[in-house]
Amino acid sequence: MKGLSGPKLLVVHPSSNKTVGGAGSAAMAVLGSRRRMWAVLFLAGFACVSLGTMLCAARDHPAPPVAGRRMAVSVSAEVGGGGEGGGGGGRGGLPGYVFDALVQYAAAAGNSTASMPGPDVRAIAAVLKRRAPCNLLVFGLGGETPLWRALNYGGRTVFLDENQYYVSHLEGRHPGLEAYDVVYTTTVREFPDLLDAARAARSAECRPVQNLLYSDCRLAINDLPNHLYDVAWDIILVDGPRGYTASSPGRMSAIFTAGVLARTRAEHGAETDVLVHDYEREVERACSREFLCEENRVEETSTRSLAHFVVPGGAAARREAFCAAAANAATATTQ
Repeated sequence: MKGLSGPKLLVVHPSSNKTVGGAGSAAMAVLGSRRRMWAVLFLAGFACVSLGTMLCAARDHPAPPVAGRRMAVSVSAEVGGGGEGGGGGGRGGLPGYVFDALVQYAAAAGNSTASMPGPDVRAIAAVLKRRAPCNLLVFGLGGETPLWRALNYGGRTVFLDENQYYVSHLEGRHPGLEAYDVVYTTTVREFPDLLDAARAARSAECRPVQNLLYSDCRLAINDLPNHLYDVAWDIILVDGPRGYTASSPGRMSAIFTAGVLARTRAEHGAETDVLVHDYEREVERACSREFLCEENRVEETSTRSLAHFVVPGGAAARREAFCAAAANAATATTQ
């Protein structure tokens, strides 16, 4: 018992579990992370090699021609709206259901006083559906401008307006819009004198078939970009310029120019659909009868405020007078 009270030797044994376990865990963690990294790199490399192999195989072994033709036909039918009700007659226009939906919503919006009446929208759309995609010339910018451009998808649509600032404004809002400003030198109050002068000169400067660029007829619009006179216009819509006051430019020049552009087309069997809006007004009605002619009017797609004319060009164009009645009167006078 005495020996126990002397100096004591304390021997401390290191905890083999803690020391070895801590070092081992760190080593295992590093090893595991390296293995995962190599695994990721391996899988990434494998994926790249597989993708490259697939691309090379697709390049070296293209689809059979028959499959390619089937795919082309399928895409053409979908884009062109092939089949019943297809807009553009399968020639690359809007699908029929898209065309009809646009017209439906636009016609519903036509109840607003600032928009074209619904029946007129539908009548114009019916003509566009038959001929689009085509060359479409529109006199006047307005609420329906995006609609006409959309319905003629795949064709060329050109707008002419009297207001250069409005032209610039809409070009900014609708990128790719092709529009030009026109300087009109007429007014509605001059309408009777202008009509009499055109009648007197219908075999000279105001004749039905001529190059408008060099025309001396006051009703002729000859300051457009030159290339526009070379276009074979399939449809011309006259919905401008302003014509509701005595000082407004009126649509005498637009209707006369539309009639000449339609008749001057050189293609065999060429026909141009000319649509005149606000036909209930005196100027629009009188000028349309004078330069587009009642014998060319299509009743099925005309309304009270919209007149539809199909004007022949090429060899069928009458050159001595715009309308048959005037031509017959001129012939009787000379005999």
